[in-house]
Amino acid sequence: MGDRKTRGIRLPLPTVSVRTRLITVITVVAALGMLSVGFSVYLEERQRVLAQVDDLITANLASARFLVERGEDDSGTWQTSADALESVVQRTAPDDNTGVLGIVDGAAALVPGVALDVDLQSAPGFVDYVVAEAASANPIMGTYSTDAVTWRYLAVPIIVGEADAAASSLFVIAYDIDAELAEINSAARVFLIASVITLIVIGAAAALVTTRLLRPLRQMRETAQRVSGQSMSERLPIVGRDDVSELAQTMNEMLDRLDEALESQRRLLSDVGHELKTPITIVRGHLEVVDADDPADVRETRDLVVDELERMARLVQDLASTAALHGPAPVRLVPTDAADLMRQIVRKAQGIEGADAAAGPFAEVVCPLDPARVTQALLQIAQNAVTHGGGRMLLSSRVRGGMLELSVRDFGPGVPDDLKPTVFERFHRGADAEHRAGSGLGLNIAQVIARAHGGTMQVVDAAGGGAEFVFAIPCELEAPALKIPPRPPLPPRPPEPATSLGGQ
Repeated sequence: MGDRKTRGIRLPLPTVSVRTRLITVITVVAALGMLSVGFSVYLEERQRVLAQVDDLITANLASARFLVERGEDDSGTWQTSADALESVVQRTAPDDNTGVLGIVDGAAALVPGVALDVDLQSAPGFVDYVVAEAASANPIMGTYSTDAVTWRYLAVPIIVGEADAAASSLFVIAYDIDAELAEINSAARVFLIASVITLIVIGAAAALVTTRLLRPLRQMRETAQRVSGQSMSERLPIVGRDDVSELAQTMNEMLDRLDEALESQRRLLSDVGHELKTPITIVRGHLEVVDADDPADVRETRDLVVDELERMARLVQDLASTAALHGPAPVRLVPTDAADLMRQIVRKAQGIEGADAAAGPFAEVVCPLDPARVTQALLQIAQNAVTHGGGRMLLSSRVRGGMLELSVRDFGPGVPDDLKPTVFERFHRGADAEHRAGSGLGLNIAQVIARAHGGTMQVVDAAGGGAEFVFAIPCELEAPALKIPPRPPLPPRPPEPATSLGGQ
């Protein structure tokens, strides 16, 4: 049982910071790049050196043939192959890291008169190996390799006549491959040391750059840790004009929106609590003092309680409508005939109890809007006209400045100038609200719908008294088709000139 529980527990993986991962990736990629370049160059240079050795060996073969063909004292002949071999060995000009040897009858017999870099007799088995390989009369090029040496050699049999055909005279020249490659090996070691130093510098530069670039991200994380529902005043410093600074600006804007949303939520909860407190207090107070033995008192209390509960129900319904307007897709825009929509709204407004709605001039346009939401907003305004404006109203629409303005004009006392900035706030019900029904959310709902369309909501003084509520939303009108005037008729063809058939 204990083992099963232990196997079910997953140990947390070690956390590796973004900075460490970036530095590691940059350093590893740089190391792989430098290693691949260095290895490729080394292989190319090594192949070049080996090809150069073979070219030098081929050149020595040509030189040996020339000397043998020239003969003794330029006579073109030699007395013996040993004499020819001696001449070739003595006149050979060896390069660095080379050795020359003359072999007669299977034994080392001749060496140049100058000291060479490579002593071919230092490898005990070399002479026997070459003699065994050069059994034919053709030159042999090969590689002799042991734990101690690696030589690239050329063995050329020297034959000057049929009489010396049986004589065994070999001219041998060899290059020390390890010594030839020592120069590029030394350069490779220098390259490795320089690469290590370069990688250290790259790692340090990556650490410095990533630290500066990721500092705003660290500040974002620390700020996000400090931000809470009680403290939304934290903001990120904006430094520079790069992607990170734009991200910091976006984060600050997001925090502003969150702060505004939280503050709006607090105000909403406070307003809802205040609005519900009054009817609850009224209901509770009357239920506590009702005389259960008095039927009249019971009926009166019941009517009052039902009235207060209906008011709370309207408040909850309006709050639900307001919450729906703050969702991810509050409106769905479709091309709509604005004039036809206004005619429907007028008929619906006439069905409101106490409403005397009349239709004004309508703009004959098609605009992208949400018909249901626009209807909801204008009926809320119409209900407000019934509650505060006496019920008589005029609904009209017009297009001005690229905006479709839908207006509801009432003929009541109007809205004082000092109340116009606050008339669209939640739960604003006017000075005589206690004598009138309503939750105080109607105009706020209309304003939210207008803003969801990208428009505005305002109240102005109507000409002749009363208030005019203007619901304005964008409306891009299509440009009218160009009318091309008809082509004018062609003028009549002039009469053809008379021609004379006879000559003059």
